[in-house]
Parts: sequence; C-alpha cells; structure tokens
Amino acid sequence: MLAGISQALVPQALIGASFPDTTPGSLAWYSASYGLTAGTFVLPAGRLGDLFGHKKIFVIGFFWFAGWSLVAGFAGMIQGGGTVFFCFCRAMQGVGPALLVPNGQAMLGRMYGPGKRKNVVMSLFGAAAPAGFVLGAVMSSLFAQTVGWDWGFWVMAMVCAVLGVVSWGVVPGREEGEGRRVGESDGLWTMLDGLGMVLGVSGLVLFNFAFNQAPIVQWTTPYTYFILIIAVLLLAGFIYHELITPHPLLPIAAMRSQTNFVLGCTAAGWGCFSIWVYYALATMQNIRRWSPLLSSAAFAHAPISGFAASMLTAYLMGRIKPHWIMFISMCAFFIGSILLATAPTNQLYWFNTFFGILVMPFGMDMSNPAATIILSNSVPKEHQGIAASLVVTVVNYSISLALGLGGTLEVNVNDGGQNLEAGYRGAQWLSVGLGGLGVVLAAAFLAQSYARDRKAKGSKTLWG
Repeated sequence: MLAGISQALVPQALIGASFPDTTPGSLAWYSASYGLTAGTFVLPAGRLGDLFGHKKIFVIGFFWFAGWSLVAGFAGMIQGGGTVFFCFCRAMQGVGPALLVPNGQAMLGRMYGPGKRKNVVMSLFGAAAPAGFVLGAVMSSLFAQTVGWDWGFWVMAMVCAVLGVVSWGVVPGREEGEGRRVGESDGLWTMLDGLGMVLGVSGLVLFNFAFNQAPIVQWTTPYTYFILIIAVLLLAGFIYHELITPHPLLPIAAMRSQTNFVLGCTAAGWGCFSIWVYYALATMQNIRRWSPLLSSAAFAHAPISGFAASMLTAYLMGRIKPHWIMFISMCAFFIGSILLATAPTNQLYWFNTFFGILVMPFGMDMSNPAATIILSNSVPKEHQGIAASLVVTVVNYSISLALGLGGTLEVNVNDGGQNLEAGYRGAQWLSVGLGGLGVVLAAAFLAQSYARDRKAKGSKTLWG
C-alpha cells in the first residue's frame, strides 16, 4: 500500500516536470488522490469479501492495481491534461490496495487462531508498511532518474500481475461459511448496503476533494465550499441510513464510546505521519537539493526500525494493555514530528533527520495492531470483521486529508511561494500539533480504561 504512495511521492518533481505542472497543489494531489480512494473504498471492499470470498476480491485487487499502474505510466504522453489524467489514474490505483488490505487481513485472521502466532503474523503484516514505502521510493526514483518515471509504474503493473497469479494459486480458497449465505432472504443490494456505499463513498470523496483542492484555488472559490456543504449533507445521510438499515456497512449503533478515542488517535497519528513524510521529502529535495534517489536512501533504516517495532508490539501484546501500545505509538509520532520541525536547514543528516526517521515507524507499526485489538473488543462478535477495515479506512483517509490541511497552511505562510522554508515549517508544526493531539487522546483513553477497571472491580467487590 505505502509502496504505491511513495512511487509518486518521492519523484513527484520529475513527474510534474514531464507534464509540465510543478505547482505544489498539483504535486500534492499525486499522493492525496491515491490515499483518498485507498481509504474510502476499504469498507465496501471488506463487505464484498464477506459476500463473495476474500481470496477472490484479494486477487482482483492485484489485477486492478496492475491495470491502473499500467495506464498511469502513459499519462506523460497526454498533451495539456497530463496532470488531471495522472491524478485520476492514481485515484483508480488506490482502489487496488483498498481491495487488498482488508481482505488480506481477513484471510490471515481466518488462518491463525488467537495466540502468539497470530500476534506475530499481524505485527509482521504491519512491518511491511515502512519496507514497502522504501522499496517503492527507491525503485521509482531509480527509474525516474535513469529511463523515465513511467517505467516505475509499468514495472509495478508487472509485479502486481505476477502477484495476482501467484495468489490465485497459493492462497487458500473459500472456507466453509465464508461468502454469501445460501438462501439469504435479502437481495444483493441490501446485503451490500448499496445505498450506504453510494452515500458514504460520495461524501468522503467530495469532503476530501474540497480540502485538497483548496490550496490550489483557495477557499474563496465558490465551488470549493459548495462541494464541502454537499459532502457534509451526504455524510449526514450516510450516518442516518447506517442507523436504520438491516445490514449496515458501518454498524454505528453497535459501537461504544471508546471507539471514538481509538479512531481519533489513529486519525491524529497518521495525519501527523502524512504531513511529516511529505514535507520531509520536500525539504530534502527543494531546500537541501537532494535527488529523489538520495532522498529515498535517507529512509533506508526505516524498514529495520519498523521490524523492531512490530516485534516489540508482538511481545507486548498480552503483557500490557493495548491502550499502552497505542499511547507509545502516539508518542513516537509526536517525537518524530518534533525532530523534523526543529531541524535546522543546514544540519547534518545524522542528527534530527536520521533519528526522526528511526522513531516514526514505531508510531506506524504499533498503532495499527493496538487500534484493531481495541476496536475488536469494543464491538459485538457479529461485527468483528469491521475492526481492521475501519482502522485501514481511517489510516488512509487521514493520510489524504492531512495533506490538504498541510497544503492550505503552507500556501498561507510562504509569502506567495517566495519563502519555501516558511511554508514547509508551518506545515511541519501542524504535524507536531496532530501528533500532540494523538498523545493527549491516547493518554485520556488510557486513564479512562483504568478508571473503568477500578469501577468494575469496585462493583465486583461490592456485590461479592
């Protein structure tokens, strides 16, 4: 999933120069459009997997990813509208990981029962995030600086196609009980919650579009806030529909109050990461004048740090509350963002930049398992499958939305584009603010959990 983000994020200046369109707002859309659909379509993809089989949707995800990666590589050949076409292809690409991730997690959850092995496997699944990011960054930068950025997308298409074929032959098929129940009295549209999909996807897409388009055209442009109003109305309709439909895509009525804390922490932490990584690379390439390949090399130790974070998470599960793991992950997001925001422009790489990249994967790879476990414990048994999908939705949507917020702040403090460093600093401090919000929410959630435990213990003692 993160390999798809980094393949356009790191060499974005070279991609934009080929259209040519190197305005900051357009470049931000290369990543935002991908994250938008990767987050928006996760819940519908999970529902499709439940009804038609997780393996089938998983394999389709690889071929979808391959097809749109192939098409995206031809965007540079379009005269006049290359940027729009490329961003559209990136949005279509994002549907691929939306199909892959929730169904991959569902199959792993089905293969391994509760216990240490499952904890390790799920933690390793999370460790793939920083490794994928670095691999995608290195390969796309290498192609962009040698034979052309389009080859990075064409090679991605070939890799995904091969993985699709291998997955079809290797991944176990549908187990008994998986998929749509025979004799189900409700129609397919009702089982899919088709109206909920239309309202939810439309609302999320338009809401995100408004925030990511605002840095380009400003909020004074009427269609920007008009789209935002429509998005809010659609999302309100989605919430109402989910409360009354018999097969909700998002079982709002079944959720507990602690769900808000978990999703709030996840959104704040990953929004912090999104701005951190985008402006870390922008600083490296536009202020320090590093090449895309050298910028990719700066993240070389991130996979090692991510693996260590995943193993630590697997070790801590069952030994301490997952609330503590969530708190530690938010602290990692916060510390990593501070290190970047306070790094002098001419400072050596081995100080703030190196240690910021070292710390940040602990936020990435510890927050997801903790959030999934806590959400699993907060919803009824019949809605267990929603936990992982909801976490992935919030992660990807936060990545995309935060880029729009960061871009809005950047263009309002960079003196009309004349002071890049001031704009980047402004966005980086927004990242710090989101990281701090995550710490506060996680601390409050942790305190609430202990208060709830004391109350439950007191009630048990009182009633003997």
